[in-house]
Amino acid sequence: MTRRVYLDSSAYLAALLNEARAPFVRKAVEKAEVMSSVLLVAETKRSLVRLSREGRLPMNSYVTLMRECELHFATFALAPVVLESCSSGLMPTVTTPRTLDLLHLRAALAFHERKALTGFLTLDQAQANSAAELGLPVLQP
Repeated sequence: MTRRVYLDSSAYLAALLNEARAPFVRKAVEKAEVMSSVLLVAETKRSLVRLSREGRLPMNSYVTLMRECELHFATFALAPVVLESCSSGLMPTVTTPRTLDLLHLRAALAFHERKALTGFLTLDQAQANSAAELGLPVLQP
């Protein structure tokens, strides 16, 4: 059975930037079908621009990482953000996620309804709590 993993922006950025939890993220998506939302693209590119402008990411690294992202994005199944996902009444009953986190959750649930995900990967504890509350199979380090 092919593993199907939804990749949240926090986890993707950790792997891309080789942060402390990068090995966990890389192992979780290795040989897996990776799904996310187009939000991953916007959030990642915005984060890389911010890091570059703050002087925390040298220009040569910025260019290399942007190219690497494009290669990754071409292989991921990316759900669009559409009116239906924005206007859905689906909401965790206990937690109240931030707006973009909620759209990630709704995208993950749409993928999960079509064919069960084997993992929802985020490094944000609040997002993990919301995902678990909605019945998604959360992967945590």
